[in-house]
Amino acid sequence: MAIFGKAWDIHVEKILKATLKENLALVSETVAFFKSRGREVIFDAEHYFDAAKNNHAYALKVLEAAFKAGADVLCLCDTNGGASPMEVRDFTREVCELYPGARVGIHCHNDTGCAVASSMLAVEAGAVQVQGTFIGIGERCGNADLSVLIPNLQLKGGYRCVEGDLTSLTDTVLKLSEIANLVLPGNKPYTGASAFAHKGGMHIDGVYKLPVSFEHIDPAAVGNKRRFLMSEVSGRTTVLKKLETIAPEIGKDSPQTAEIVKRIKQLEHEGYQFESADASFELLVLGVLGRFKEHFRLCMYRTSGEFPSPDGDKSASAILSIEVGGKVETSAAMGNGPVNALDIALRKALSVFFPELSKVHLTDYKVRVLTAEKASAAKVRVLIESTDGTDTWTTVGVSTDIIAASWKALTDSIEYLLNKKEREAV
Repeated sequence: MAIFGKAWDIHVEKILKATLKENLALVSETVAFFKSRGREVIFDAEHYFDAAKNNHAYALKVLEAAFKAGADVLCLCDTNGGASPMEVRDFTREVCELYPGARVGIHCHNDTGCAVASSMLAVEAGAVQVQGTFIGIGERCGNADLSVLIPNLQLKGGYRCVEGDLTSLTDTVLKLSEIANLVLPGNKPYTGASAFAHKGGMHIDGVYKLPVSFEHIDPAAVGNKRRFLMSEVSGRTTVLKKLETIAPEIGKDSPQTAEIVKRIKQLEHEGYQFESADASFELLVLGVLGRFKEHFRLCMYRTSGEFPSPDGDKSASAILSIEVGGKVETSAAMGNGPVNALDIALRKALSVFFPELSKVHLTDYKVRVLTAEKASAAKVRVLIESTDGTDTWTTVGVSTDIIAASWKALTDSIEYLLNKKEREAV
């Protein structure tokens, strides 16, 4: 049973409208009530660090009241998220020394970006319980992110946090993000797509020779994987590392490698960027190697928009025809803008032939203007992130027509999945 009580005198008198003595009785009686019924009691001392800084003696009296009433855990809460990691460490150490028979916990909010660091220092100071949320979800700026804190403590600090290894960590984080309808930041420690991504030539060369030179852990330890990013300065070594999972038999001096590098540079000159679009890069490679299978062909599409919207947020419509294996399917859809309408219509048409696409949906859509000086005639780059609930991939399209650029990224996204499924089935 987790209960919380006021440790800060300001909250007692100004928020609860109680006396300091009444608050102590409230804490003691509540803990004693649940202990008398055989429950384990975790007492969360709310605003403890603010309390300790403003009325140190009273903050300790609140803990003493809970401890004497039988609380099993005294959890110190940085409810405002404003305590520094050093303050958290020092006050936690003090409580651990004053109550050697108690289990001390820590509960940090991330308002200063220090929730994970503060929790780690609290553990170092003697805390044995850490409260947090698995991907940092929480009020305001969130709570301590357990998906970062657990590997920090277990892999770095040698603490035993969970049974077994952490090889399912990345999949778990991706699944929870999907359930919560949140886009996982690429730079999220341990589990983000960029956590073990390398772009600079020196970095790539170092990782190629000795991974530990530029990676703090083996990506596989947390279920992630190493990525080598393509850029306008990428050479054959970078391309070869990317090819290892696509066509490992291709060598550095093969004509296919030279052709791939040439094609990349041509497309990047047109505005494409592959460092964030691994799926489009893979399709490019398959095309050069003659291994790309086109699963559908566009016959036509037409989009139209109307303002003000006649139907809530559905301001646009799309109609398209595609050909699959000699059969033509026509579909139409309404959507929140022409790209959304086109996306819905395309998936509706393709689901007739590929039912597995019903699980696929977009998780991110980004547009960047490449030639701003041309105003409304500017070329744009569209990046689309997609998922089937298990894997996530990104594709890119470039055009002076934002719908055409989006169409390229959309179709690449679907072709990537269909080609991948067929290769896995072999």
